[in-house]
Amino acid sequence: MLRWLTLALLWSTTCRAAQMYGEGGGKHFSTSSDCEITGVRVAVGLLGLVKSIQVRCGVSWSAVFGTPGGTTQEFLLQPGEHIDLIYGSYRMFIRYLVIFTDQGHYATFGKEDGNTFTVFPNKQGKVLTGICGQHKPLGLSGLCFEWGYPLEEDWTTVQPTSQ
Repeated sequence: MLRWLTLALLWSTTCRAAQMYGEGGGKHFSTSSDCEITGVRVAVGLLGLVKSIQVRCGVSWSAVFGTPGGTTQEFLLQPGEHIDLIYGSYRMFIRYLVIFTDQGHYATFGKEDGNTFTVFPNKQGKVLTGICGQHKPLGLSGLCFEWGYPLEEDWTTVQPTSQ
């Protein structure tokens, strides 16, 4: 019995300890969970499905997670700005995302359709530090979000000292 419970947990649609939003299923992906997210790119296809997602960690972009295609939009954060709330919707696939920052900025991707979700950190001062999820050939089937405290120093704005 314990073996079946362990296997069921391993095959479930959760991303680590985070809650999955969407139906899930397909290939799993995860960004680094210990970076300062400074931007997000989202591609939306003709059918209104979110095809892929990519995050910028400092000045470097992660791999593209999801499936190729669609129209890509980019949301760049200002130095010291952090993502603190995500609103979205899904049916069989993720269809809509709105990303909000602690500076009052936001970006929308796709069109709202289906079940909605709102995600934010469980403690004051925490921010988005990673994204995980699953994708199938048509697009992202589920997303989960990792929250943590921002890095103490924003390395993208540190200037080298001259000697």
